[in-house]
Amino acid sequence: MISVVILGSGNVATHLFKAFNQADDIVINQWYSRRITPILSYKKDVEIIDDLSLIKDADVYILAVSDDAIPELSSQLPFENKLVLHTSGSVGVYDIDKKHKRGVFYPLQTFSKEAEIDFKNVPICIETIDKKSYPIIKKLALAIGSPTKRVNSDQRKVLHLAAVFVNNFTNQLYRIGHEITESQGAEFDLLKPLILETAKKVQDLSPFKAQTGPAKRNDKKTIRKHLKLLEDQHHKDIYQLLTNSIQRTHGRKKL
Repeated sequence: MISVVILGSGNVATHLFKAFNQADDIVINQWYSRRITPILSYKKDVEIIDDLSLIKDADVYILAVSDDAIPELSSQLPFENKLVLHTSGSVGVYDIDKKHKRGVFYPLQTFSKEAEIDFKNVPICIETIDKKSYPIIKKLALAIGSPTKRVNSDQRKVLHLAAVFVNNFTNQLYRIGHEITESQGAEFDLLKPLILETAKKVQDLSPFKAQTGPAKRNDKKTIRKHLKLLEDQHHKDIYQLLTNSIQRTHGRKKL
């Protein structure tokens, strides 16, 4: 049995709490947050605190907080030589205060409090300074059903950067698509099967081979029609930028 204290009250902290709370091999000793209100609804399930001086002993302390808060919070913890992990994709493992055993428990997934998460589909990227800490971090991930991958800092940072492209930027493109359909009263929902098929396709094909559309075909006539149809200059700029990127990738001449 692995004992855990969670620190933080955001999306990642909340989903980790739910997953740990359901795991047979994990016990959550406490849940700390500087702002206690967001997690008060879980007070029947776990001891909730907002005072670090009350923190209990545990095998693992998980800092599921904003990137900027990690160094200061880790330095404020009233103990040393304990295993302290953060969950960030971009913060270095050495940003955790050196008085601790330091590691990273990075769930490579998008988290929203309203959306349920199956951790079987959430790879946990593990990084640690002390090699002896690796087995317990891996055991923690396996206890919630997650696949694991040992990574170094450079690999984790580029994975996080790539995740911004494939998730955050893609979601913004969904938003633009929604704005475009709304402008003429068309239904965005009609695009949802296409969204799912696009994501499904790259499970078996490389993104290079999966690419379709007017930019890859160098269909200049259609591209011009699209640009003329777009009323928002911001949308035009994004369309042109991505079209040029696809044409460059696939060896087509730009307009």
